[in-house]
Amino acid sequence: MDINVGLLKQICEESGTSGFEKRIRDLIIKEVSPLVDKVEVDHIGNVTAIKKGKQSKKVMLAAHMDEIGFIVSHIDDKGFIKFKPLGGFDPKTLTSMRVWVHGKEDIKGVMGGKPIHLMSAEERGKKLKLSDYFIDTGLPGEKVKELVTIGDPITRRGNLEELGETVVAKSLDNRVSVFILIEVLRAVKDTEVPYDIYAVFTTQEEVGCRGARVAALNINPDFGINLDTTIAFDTPDAKPDEMITKLGGGTAIKIMDSSVICDYRMVAFMKQMTAKHNIEWQAELMIGGGTDSSQLQQMAMDGGAIVGGVSIPTRNIHQTIEMCNKGDIQKSIELTKVCLQELDTYDWAH
Repeated sequence: MDINVGLLKQICEESGTSGFEKRIRDLIIKEVSPLVDKVEVDHIGNVTAIKKGKQSKKVMLAAHMDEIGFIVSHIDDKGFIKFKPLGGFDPKTLTSMRVWVHGKEDIKGVMGGKPIHLMSAEERGKKLKLSDYFIDTGLPGEKVKELVTIGDPITRRGNLEELGETVVAKSLDNRVSVFILIEVLRAVKDTEVPYDIYAVFTTQEEVGCRGARVAALNINPDFGINLDTTIAFDTPDAKPDEMITKLGGGTAIKIMDSSVICDYRMVAFMKQMTAKHNIEWQAELMIGGGTDSSQLQQMAMDGGAIVGGVSIPTRNIHQTIEMCNKGDIQKSIELTKVCLQELDTYDWAH
């Protein structure tokens, strides 16, 4: 079964950095409204799509909708824009990055810095900092100041393309998971599920998992499944023990990251589902980086929630162009779907 690349393209190319998710939120609401019983939006901007199950227990799924980006911090008289990050960036990836500055209208811009020809030997040997860059829109200073104000958001600019068996785009972290969660809701639309599904498209994950915290406190789930990208460091310079995951190896079942140790029962259940349904998978154990999984686990009020994660192997995370394998995406849809359909078949007491 081929994935809907057209929908994935729409989702990835839409703007929505942390705290400024309205455009991607509107797209999500349009897509999920026909698929579920009810759609809610809370004060922090989370979208919760609710499908009622046969029993009253709650399973919360989370896929954060925000992308890493920037915020305008200064505009000089020539129109050059300085910025602060919204989320984590490796400064070396910013050179010549194309961006959108979302002021009174969307303005194209590019990242610039000091030419290497003019750098001293000492400067060339230093690591670049975010403060070494500026954004050039090509417009005169007075026009930039007319259209852009301090506090306006900035997002990366780029199209999704198919490349062999992969898709490449900005913001596959975590728009690929937004896509997967929508497709899971589509897959279970006309089937009975054992428990009430709360599919939450969360905000502000990249700046501290803030939306997921609000949603988990509100929903108080019994079970939680987080959908997010994970590192595929399967490139030529990687040692076998550094890879975390690899592209084309199937979906990944989260064991742990720096913010969560997944419930051993949920890990075992997911493995059971992959065996039963012949879904290719790999284990994800990552000591760096945190996800919304932690908030699902900790913020459920009545003793916490039984939480796991479906992770999507991704090369070049938080860089200009990210890459996912289409087969891994499809297997992530399949695993999440069967987990929802058969969550009541596992003995959670042991």
